[in-house]
Amino acid sequence: MRRAEASPRESTQQSTATETKLQDVWRVVVLNDPVNLMSYVVMVFKKVFGFDETRARRHMLEVHEQGRSVVWSGLREQAEAYVFTLHQWHLHAVLESDEAA
Repeated sequence: MRRAEASPRESTQQSTATETKLQDVWRVVVLNDPVNLMSYVVMVFKKVFGFDETRARRHMLEVHEQGRSVVWSGLREQAEAYVFTLHQWHLHAVLESDEAA
């Protein structure tokens, strides 16, 4: 038996599902390292993300005390750009899918 062609409605649903998957939320996570000074990490957060002093310090302390901090979440393309930029500043950052969102 030959399978019928997908209806326009099914095709649209598949396309929407693909677009939704590409637009899932991604997290930029900064990991602790033994190299960078706390003041340097604060300065990088302020420059890269535009954080104020308080928010930058809060994320830096989270990295220092818990080993990681989610510093940004959003679309994958921008998240990849942030990870690349943080690597340029010599911070250890990774990209994670936010499956809970």
